[in-house]
Amino acid sequence: MEENEIAIEFLDHVAIRVRDLDVSAKWYEKVLGLQKYQLPEWGDFPVFMLSGKSGLALFPANMKDKQLDLNSKNVKIDHFAFHVTKKNFEKAKLRYTELNMDYSIQDHYYFHSIYTRDPDGHTVELTTIVVNEDSFYKKSK
Repeated sequence: MEENEIAIEFLDHVAIRVRDLDVSAKWYEKVLGLQKYQLPEWGDFPVFMLSGKSGLALFPANMKDKQLDLNSKNVKIDHFAFHVTKKNFEKAKLRYTELNMDYSIQDHYYFHSIYTRDPDGHTVELTTIVVNEDSFYKKSK
């Protein structure tokens, strides 16, 4: 590694705007088991929803701003993904079915992904690797 080369350790969080902080926090807790961190030093927001050191920062949406077209493929966050084990991928299918949620599954050859939408229409992906992890993540230089 070069002297000034940055080494990313993990994705800390993705910040999203939501209509209702409480509704979204409860959804992410109930559906994905994320733990809520709402610290007094931060005031009412952001509300962090974390699994370990990774997760989401929920901020209130300005409902007076022009609404984005959620189906647009223009510049925006398209989706965000959490990595899960194969076992937890199977649990997600059962959990989404148990909660009567719409979801889709895609085979990305190296990964399998399950997609659903949160209460604000954000696309949430859970992905699991289905090939040898060491060979896939090997450093190429």
